[in-house]
Amino acid sequence: MHEKAIVLDEQAIRRALTRIAHEIIERNKGIEGCVLIGIKTRGIFLAKRLAERIKQFEGKEIPVGELDITLYRDDLSTKTHDGEPLVKGSDIPVEINNKKVILVDDVLYTGRTVRAAMDALIDMGRPSQIQLAVLVDRGHRELPIRADYVGKNVPTSQAEKIAVHLSEVDSKDQVSIYELNE
Repeated sequence: MHEKAIVLDEQAIRRALTRIAHEIIERNKGIEGCVLIGIKTRGIFLAKRLAERIKQFEGKEIPVGELDITLYRDDLSTKTHDGEPLVKGSDIPVEINNKKVILVDDVLYTGRTVRAAMDALIDMGRPSQIQLAVLVDRGHRELPIRADYVGKNVPTSQAEKIAVHLSEVDSKDQVSIYELNE
């Protein structure tokens, strides 16, 4: 696998998140009744960054939660030694009933992660609305799922991979496209 191109650098990621924050505020006419929920792992850090920007613009805190969808995946790959799925845990600090939940993830690809996240949310309560914010939409949907807020659309081939690096986990902010070795 070799890096083909840098799609977003640190400054471009910052601009994309600022734009998404403004769009969230505009679409929801403020942030009343809204909750940001990041999908583990990088979605959580993106949700926290969005919350910071929203606070700068609105002067109010927006609740931020973490969602682990491991048990909801239809392609469970993380197993313990006894074959049971490994649960990392979710942390949603507020009741989601009748709230506008904005799911946040790094890359939208097949739609399976988002479907699993929606299943997990519905098991926790009944939001009035679920919206989706992603840093990168790379296409190739297998399910009829569309993001409400997109940092950047990056059309890819199946032989390519998008890698999102965030300083909180990867010590740099960058989105790259890689060519998979065949």
